[in-house]
Amino acid sequence: MAKKTKITVVGSGYVGMSLSVLLAQHNDVTVLDIDAARVDKINNKQSTVADTEIELFLAEKSLSLTATLDKQVAYEGASFIVVATPTNYDADTNRFDTSSVDTVVEDALKLNLDALVVIKSTIPVGHTKSLQEKLKTGRVIFSPEFLREGRALKDNLYPSRIIIGSKCKAGAEFAYLLRQGAEKEGIAILFVRSTEAEAAKLFANTYLAMRISFFNELDSYALTHDLDTKSIINGVCLDERIGDGYNNPSFGYGGYCLPKDTKQLLANYDQVPQSLIQAIVSSNGLRKDFISDEILKKNPKVVGFHRLVMKEGSDNFRSSAIQGVMKRIKAKGVNVVIYEPSMDEEYFFNSKVLKSLDEFKKVSNVILSNRMAEELLDVTAKVYTRDLFGSN
Repeated sequence: MAKKTKITVVGSGYVGMSLSVLLAQHNDVTVLDIDAARVDKINNKQSTVADTEIELFLAEKSLSLTATLDKQVAYEGASFIVVATPTNYDADTNRFDTSSVDTVVEDALKLNLDALVVIKSTIPVGHTKSLQEKLKTGRVIFSPEFLREGRALKDNLYPSRIIIGSKCKAGAEFAYLLRQGAEKEGIAILFVRSTEAEAAKLFANTYLAMRISFFNELDSYALTHDLDTKSIINGVCLDERIGDGYNNPSFGYGGYCLPKDTKQLLANYDQVPQSLIQAIVSSNGLRKDFISDEILKKNPKVVGFHRLVMKEGSDNFRSSAIQGVMKRIKAKGVNVVIYEPSMDEEYFFNSKVLKSLDEFKKVSNVILSNRMAEELLDVTAKVYTRDLFGSN
C-alpha cells in the first residue's frame, strides 16, 4: 500500500472542513484549530458546519482525520499545509483583514521547513506575492475555493475547476490530491500565478453578485410598474447566452463571500478606472432600501423575520441580506421579532428571538422570508418574499 501523504488544514469552517474530509479519503489529514470545541467535534466524527455531505462522509466513510490545538503536532511531517482561516473585510482599512492568514503562514514556515503552504482563504490581489517577498520564500501559493454554504463538500467532490497559483512540482502534486478525492471526471485544472488566481476568485464572486443585483433590479422595476417579474425573467433567460441560474430575486446578496469579495475587488481598483464594480456594491444597498420601503408601505406594527440564514441547508447568518432589511425597518421604529431555530440567544440586536413558530406567526403582521418555506404556507397572506422559483 502506498504511503499516505500527511496534510495539515488550518481552520475548520466551510472551506477547511470540506477540504479536510475530501483529502482524508486517501491521505492523513490533521486539522489545526484554536477552538477546543471544534477540535473535539472533529475527533468525535462530527461536522463543525451544517453540510449534509460532510456529515454523511464523517458517519459512513473510512477517513484518516484528526484534529488538534497543538501547532507543533499539526505541522510536523506535513507535506502540505492548507490555510483556511477567515479573512473578514475591514471597512476602516478598505481591505481584508489577513492577520490570521499571515500568522499561520509564518508559523507554518518556521515549524515545517519543507511543506508547501497553500492559502485557501480569500485574500486581496497581490497578497501572496507580498508574502513571498516579505518572507523570502517560494513555498507559499494561493489556490481559490468556489464553494456554496451547505454544499461545500459537494462542490469539492464535483468542482467546476481547480486553480493552482503556481507551476511548481508541489503545486501539481496538490492539484492531483484534490482531483484524487473528487468524484467528477475530467476536471479542468489551471496552473497560473498566485496573483491571477487571487483575481480569478474575486472576479468570479463579483460576477455572481452582479447577476444577483441585475435580477433584483429587474424585480424592483417590475414591482414599481406593476409588471409580472417572473414573466420578464423567463423571457430574458430563455436566451441561451444568459441562461437560468442565479436569476431568482432576493433581498440582496449576502453570506460569507459576496459582500466582502466585491468590496475587496473594488478596493483593488483604486488605481484603475471603473464604474461597474462600484455599481455592483452600491446596488446591494439600494435593493435593501427598496425592500424596506415596500414593507413600510404596509404600515405594520410588528414585522417578523423568518430565518436569518442565507440559504437552505446553511447555518450562516453572518452578513445575510435579510439582516440589512431588518436594520432599516427597525430604524423606522417598527417592532421586529425573529424566528431563527439555529440561534440560542433570546435577543438579536435587541429584537426578540421567538422559539415558537406558532407564536411568531401569530404576533407578526408581516413576515419576511428571503426564500419561501413550507412551514409558512398556512400564513401566506402575511408572507413577503421575492422568491419566484423556489431555489436558492
